[in-house]
Amino acid sequence: MSKERIVRYSAEDIDAIVARGESKTDWARVDAMTDEDIDRAIADDPDWAEFKDIDWSKAVLVVPKPKKSISLRVDEDVIDFFKSTGKGYQTRINAVLRHYMREQKRRNK
Repeated sequence: MSKERIVRYSAEDIDAIVARGESKTDWARVDAMTDEDIDRAIADDPDWAEFKDIDWSKAVLVVPKPKKSISLRVDEDVIDFFKSTGKGYQTRINAVLRHYMREQKRRNK
């Protein structure tokens, strides 16, 4: 995909586009769709293929808790390792710490 064609819009931008009547979505057609029409459209969508066999009935909405900024001294090789895994390394460090925390709580029950 060419990055030259990627366009980003904020929620406010999208609201303004819809308010001006510039939306390219046929909302009347969407509103008229039945659940069966939606299910059929999903089944025909090649982007959905890898998700169709997932049991979504047990999905849980997770609202992320606010993060707290701290200063933490960490060994250089640990930071280098996480940074080498790419963007989002701080989130991955948090996930590792969360896993450790949950395991400790589970063991102490």
